Amino acid sequence: MAHANDASDDSDSERAWRFFPYDDPYPNQEAAMSGIADALDDERNVLLEGATGTGKTISALVPALEYAREHDKTVVITTNVHQQMRQFIEDARAITRREPIRAVVFRGKSSMCHIEVGFQECQTLRDTTRSIVEKESDKAELSEQAETLLDRMRDGESGAGEARTAVTNELDTIDDELDQLKEGNYCEHYYNNLTQNTDDFFQWLFDDVRTPDEIFEHAGRQKLCGYELLKEGMEGVDLVVCNYHHLLDPMIREQFFRWLDRDADDIITVFDEAHNIEGAARDHASRALTENTLESAMNELEEVDDSRAESARNVVGTFLDALRESYDEAFGFGEREQVGENWYDLSIASQGRRDDLTMQFLRSYEGRGIDVEAELALQLGKRLDEQYEDEYKNGDATTRKECQTLQAAGFIADWMEMGDELGRHPMLSVRRDGGTEEIYGRAELYTCIPRDVTRELFEEVHASILMSATLRPFDVTEETLGLEKPVTMAYGLEYPEQNRRTFAVSLPALFSSERDDPATQETIEQLLVDAARFTPGNTLVFFPSYAEAERYHERLRGNPAADFDFFLDEPGVRAEEARQEFVGKDNAVLLTSLWGTLAEGVSFDGDDARTVVVVGVPYPHLSERLEAVQDAYDRIYRGKKEAGWRYAVEIPTIRKTRQALGRVIRSPDDFGVRILADKRYTRESSSMGKYGVRGSFPVEERAEMVDISPTKLKFAMLNFYNDHDAYDGDPPRP
Repeated sequence: MAHANDASDDSDSERAWRFFPYDDPYPNQEAAMSGIADALDDERNVLLEGATGTGKTISALVPALEYAREHDKTVVITTNVHQQMRQFIEDARAITRREPIRAVVFRGKSSMCHIEVGFQECQTLRDTTRSIVEKESDKAELSEQAETLLDRMRDGESGAGEARTAVTNELDTIDDELDQLKEGNYCEHYYNNLTQNTDDFFQWLFDDVRTPDEIFEHAGRQKLCGYELLKEGMEGVDLVVCNYHHLLDPMIREQFFRWLDRDADDIITVFDEAHNIEGAARDHASRALTENTLESAMNELEEVDDSRAESARNVVGTFLDALRESYDEAFGFGEREQVGENWYDLSIASQGRRDDLTMQFLRSYEGRGIDVEAELALQLGKRLDEQYEDEYKNGDATTRKECQTLQAAGFIADWMEMGDELGRHPMLSVRRDGGTEEIYGRAELYTCIPRDVTRELFEEVHASILMSATLRPFDVTEETLGLEKPVTMAYGLEYPEQNRRTFAVSLPALFSSERDDPATQETIEQLLVDAARFTPGNTLVFFPSYAEAERYHERLRGNPAADFDFFLDEPGVRAEEARQEFVGKDNAVLLTSLWGTLAEGVSFDGDDARTVVVVGVPYPHLSERLEAVQDAYDRIYRGKKEAGWRYAVEIPTIRKTRQALGRVIRSPDDFGVRILADKRYTRESSSMGKYGVRGSFPVEERAEMVDISPTKLKFAMLNFYNDHDAYDGDPPRP
């Protein structure tokens, strides 16, 4: 089923899609492409929701590339999911075999550097290397002049000898400068970029759509810097594939567009998995400073002979002391012992006044004024940073030092200026040093409102296409990201409805108290055994947390009726590793958290996951950060009932649940069962107020939900899979 506002479902069948890489688009693709093409003509943004199999990427890329080719623009497609990046490359390759395009796949410098230096070191090496090449060019030009003047001297030309002496003196100076530069640090790979003919590299680059790994290896064999060549080759290309980082960070975005040699309004952006933009934007806008950086700044300042150093030591040292005192005071009974190697949040926010860290800082501070001394510390930090740059450039240092004073002073100034702004939440976190086991702290300005980051981007580019399988409700997406009246389109699964069943199982509502009830646990355990037994293939089970997944992993392993291979996905395990181990088995069960890495962007085809189960309503962990986001949304949208709960908790939870359900039914011939195990998914949920979540699903998805009791589930699954002749041999007996 298709739903749209502003975009008509009456597609223009006469439109010729020269970039469409396959034989013919199916009806939903045709409608989506026509709607996007019309929106681009009107310079409007697009929200496109399409279930798996609706061809969202191609539906967005084809009209975007058509428009870009006709109007001399560049399309930038981006995702934060690695598997989707690989899919983009495959789609781009398919397109360029039909209609050649110049495409680059861009990745950050750190993963493409052959000599493994940091960003600042790379900057310095690049500047020095360019200076060497420029000096060598000057030397070659002067040498040629000297030879010409020598010939004129031999011919007896008046003044030629004097002119040649001036040139040779200048040559001696350049030789000295070159010797000095080459005694310092420079990059051989970048030097080769600047001095060799790289036409063959660019011919190879644009013969196909190359991955960053291919570029790294190809450039490495020629002792070239592939990253710098890639930047150089991006100018005016048709398509760039990158990650969110290059668009969501304003400073990086400005530089990125310069590399493309495009103004912002000459860019069309396409965001895949766009339901993740909110969280990614929040992370990009948040700022943090650790106790270790403050300590390093103080050590740095001890050796500085500068009149501003005293002010810098005062403001940085006082903030450091206030940070330590604040987390010592924030610990509750027994809380210090709970701190491990991951950051542990402590509450410092206060109602009606500044946070506890700021108040401690203000109480302890004695000096000429925080603003004045922070500014002096910033000035000194910039001077020290320039000094470190020169030392590395001249070879007086083997690494390019980072100026800790500059980082500390900049953060303190921002903390004092922005700490009480709406949408900024001051946080204090602690963790243990893995080597010493000592606790140290971190101050953070957490950004609650992502539209403060995204709205500027969407306003400055020509248009943006945001696509995902879970963008609805569109009004929430519009408001949280700051989009102005976008065109909205939603397309359901293209595949036959008889190939899927969605069961809403009337278990008790699994609130925290109910989850600990032994009878409820036994019911869930039996439901999972039934789901796995009657699945002709593998079963994927999602829980609200890793702890719940581990609980039922242990219970199932001890159940004699559960004769399956069981896998427990754990935090820190790479998604692809967990997936590969699981899909290598038959009739296996994988238990994981819905907030882990396997709920989206990971493909399970055919028997890899015939059945998916979501146990409970997986609300995110209630934390101070989440409460801060809720409060910010409540304050911004005062006229909307439960705005904070809806925007910060309910909608993200349902999106995650829908993403998990999308792990099955991945192709037209695929079939499977999706199970929602909690009465909050059933029709009964209509009487449960904001905790009843069935109404938060799109209407066509609600229509497919079949309410069922736990004891009847196995019979329903048996009938469904029998109808598809899915069992190998005799079906299991109920």
